[in-house]
Amino acid sequence: MDIRQLRYFVGVVEAGSFTKAAATLNVAQSALSLHVRQLEEGFGTQLLVRDRTGVSVTASGDKLLERARVILKEIQLTEAELTNSVAAPSGEVTIGIPSGAARVLSGPLLESVRSELPRISLKMIEGMTGPLEEWMAAGRFNLAVLYRTAESVGQMAVLAREEFCLVVPPGQPPFEDSIALADLHAFPLAVPMRNNNVRRSVADVVAQHGCVLDVRFEVDSLSTIINMVMEGKAYSILTPSAIQKEASQGLVRTVKIIDPVITRSVVLAVNPKDERSPAVSAVRKLIPKVVRTLIEGKHWSATVPDHV
Repeated sequence: MDIRQLRYFVGVVEAGSFTKAAATLNVAQSALSLHVRQLEEGFGTQLLVRDRTGVSVTASGDKLLERARVILKEIQLTEAELTNSVAAPSGEVTIGIPSGAARVLSGPLLESVRSELPRISLKMIEGMTGPLEEWMAAGRFNLAVLYRTAESVGQMAVLAREEFCLVVPPGQPPFEDSIALADLHAFPLAVPMRNNNVRRSVADVVAQHGCVLDVRFEVDSLSTIINMVMEGKAYSILTPSAIQKEASQGLVRTVKIIDPVITRSVVLAVNPKDERSPAVSAVRKLIPKVVRTLIEGKHWSATVPDHV
C-alpha cells in the first residue's frame, strides 16, 4: 500500500465510478483499476463492488475509506506545515479573548493581522473567562488570552499586568482616588460568577486579608455588570480595561484599590498541538507587540513585563 493507491481509492469512491475518477484525477482508467486491485490483493479482501451504475464500497472498503481520509488529511497538513513560508504564513487561526481585554485588544489585533499577516484569517471568540478556560482546555482555540495570578502563570507568556479597581456609579461615593481593601464591604457589588478567574483573583486576596465583600449580584456578562453600575444599581470590581470607554465618558468612575493592590497577569496560551503551525506562531508573535503598543500609547491601563 502506498499514498498514491490511497488517493486513487478515495477518488474512485468519491467519484462513484472509475470513469469519472479517471477524468477527475487525470489518470488512465486502467491504472486506477490496477491500483485498486493491488490494494484488494494486499489486504486480502474486496473493497469495491463494481456494476453497470458505478462502484459501491464493501464493509472493508468503508473502513479503509474512513482511515484513508484521515491519513491523507494528515499528509496534507504536514505538507502545508513544511512548505508554508514563514515570511508569508496562511490559514485560519482561532483565538479566545475575555470580554474585558477584548474591549481594548480586539480591534487593534484584527487590524494588525489584516495589515501584517494578510494571508491569515483570524477568528476571534469573546466571552467570560470561565467558559473560555473550558473551551481552551477542550482544544477549541489555537490561542487564548487568559487571566492568571502572578503565582499561576506557569510557562505561558505574560502580555500585561493589570490592577483591579472599584467601579463606582456616577455621583456616588467614595469620592477619593483610592480605597482600602478592608473598606470595600460598604458597597453592594455585581461581580462575575464564582467559576470566573476574575472573581477568583479578587476572592483569594480578600480571603487572605480576612476581609468581606457585599456581593449582591453574580452575573456572567460584562456588559450587564457595567450597565448595572451606570444605572446606580450596584458597584463592581473590575480592571480599567473593562470600563475604559465608560470611564472616559463619565458614565462610571474608577477608584484604585489599595492595602493591598490586587493585580492579575494577562497571559497568552497556545494549544500544544498548534506549537509548530506557522500561522499560529505568526499571530502568537504579533499579539505582544500589539499589547505593548496599546499600553505605551495609553490605550490600555496596564503595565508591560520587561521581557515582552
